[in-house]
Amino acid sequence: MLRMDAVGDGAGQPGQEPEQVPLRASESEAGAERAGPEQPGAGTGLRRNRDWRALWFGQAVSVLGDNIFDITVVLWVGTVIARGASWAPVAVGAVLIAAMLPVLLLGPIAGVFADRWNHRRTMLSTDLIRTVLTLTLLTVPLSGDALPRAVQLAFVYTVVALNAAAAQFFSPARFALIARTVPPADRAQASSLTQASSSLAAVIGPPLAAPLLYTVGVRWALVANAGSFAVSFLAVRRVQGAGDLDPEVADRRTAALFQGVMTDFREGVRAFAGSRVLVAVCSATAVAMVGVGALNVLDVFFVSDNLHAQAKWLGFLGAAFGLGSVLGALLNGPVARRIGVRNVFWLGLVVAGVLMLAYSRVSSLAWAVPLLFLAGLPISAINAVLGPLIMDSTPRELLGRVIALINPAIQLASVLSMALATVLTSTVLLHFHASVLGVHLGPIDTVFGVAALLMVAAGLLALRTLRPAPPAQG
Repeated sequence: MLRMDAVGDGAGQPGQEPEQVPLRASESEAGAERAGPEQPGAGTGLRRNRDWRALWFGQAVSVLGDNIFDITVVLWVGTVIARGASWAPVAVGAVLIAAMLPVLLLGPIAGVFADRWNHRRTMLSTDLIRTVLTLTLLTVPLSGDALPRAVQLAFVYTVVALNAAAAQFFSPARFALIARTVPPADRAQASSLTQASSSLAAVIGPPLAAPLLYTVGVRWALVANAGSFAVSFLAVRRVQGAGDLDPEVADRRTAALFQGVMTDFREGVRAFAGSRVLVAVCSATAVAMVGVGALNVLDVFFVSDNLHAQAKWLGFLGAAFGLGSVLGALLNGPVARRIGVRNVFWLGLVVAGVLMLAYSRVSSLAWAVPLLFLAGLPISAINAVLGPLIMDSTPRELLGRVIALINPAIQLASVLSMALATVLTSTVLLHFHASVLGVHLGPIDTVFGVAALLMVAAGLLALRTLRPAPPAQG
């Protein structure tokens, strides 16, 4: 499945001056943060950064579990629970929508809390919650056919939504903790390593999903994902939290938080709206996510209907995309230094759109695999620079709030596209077939083609809006 990451997994990029907005900070909170790497350029190397190594390892294992889980649940719902039903695309789309709704409903407020809470403690709590929630989903496969389809789907949607709700607190806390523990001089390397490990997980995880589901059942994928959260919990426990909020101060802030939620929320909105870079990046990514959402929700059906292959090959397509993403992450550093992160961002969107347009026209795995491999290169580069672009344009004290505003906007675009794509392919486009200039068009490849064009449009939008402002005259 094509994936553009939610913001929160990257690290900042040196060499760019943040766009600052006025801050309010009381003297009583001036010493609330523990000593951490503050001075630009004061990098000590990631190898000697114990906190970073623990955060990176925990995230790498967690992302691997997520990759296995994501593909397994899509296949489980689309080919097992909803097997043979005309509403199967809607059922698959509902899984992805259930994962994104908490981003829209909780994201902005969760960021306010994440800025006030102790980040390490927040991450530990949410990892524990997600471990328990994932294990409760074992109720569905262990019950066999005793549960009606509707109850099985409701259980899946509920657990997926609750897990996503916990992630709304985890992601901004992790993003802020990385900013506090990784010096600016080391952030480019940290971002590339994070993206590379996530891409490697996308290579290893998806091919394991189908064999796990069709041989030993979905329960082992659930156990693997729960185990990945447990490993993340143990890794975060090793973080000493240099630069994190003192727990006692965090508790006092939390006690007073409910009196100032809207004030803090408005402060985050002002920081976002006052930054040309943040607005441009969010707008372009949201437009691109309209296309990505449609691709993700329908790809399992594209494999069988257009590529004429069994659904189990979806995982291997994901692995091809993951391999390209690993290479893209490794190449991103030198490319970004040569042409700049802003150019990487808009050009990556355009190239990815062109490749996905070509993907929409193929009819065999022989072409689909290399095209998805190539698509992984620009998408990985986009993911690698998205976090640094945002981190370097946002005051550190407002990172949680700004991230929690951007993610819902991006995910809203994806949710809307998923809903529209699944409804169209299940109703209006269900029996759609046409020929334009000798090119045959079916329901899914038509949606994919429009999605690819939206990605190209997003890149051109970013090119226009991220272009540096001309110097003032006189």
